[in-house]
Amino acid sequence: MPNVVIDFLEDRTVEQKREMAKRVTAAIAETLNCKPEAVQIIMHEISKDQIANGGVLRCDKD
Repeated sequence: MPNVVIDFLEDRTVEQKREMAKRVTAAIAETLNCKPEAVQIIMHEISKDQIANGGVLRCDKD
């Protein structure tokens, strides 16, 4: 069973996550020649105060 972990910043809509899951599943199933039902996607939403670039929190950049 292919397992995919995707980390992204919070504030994505449920519809965006649905579409991402659909497209990623299709790509992996086609590439690895497996059934879509075998693909598992785990999504981690990261709040903007939990990620930094260049020593600056993302929440401080907005």
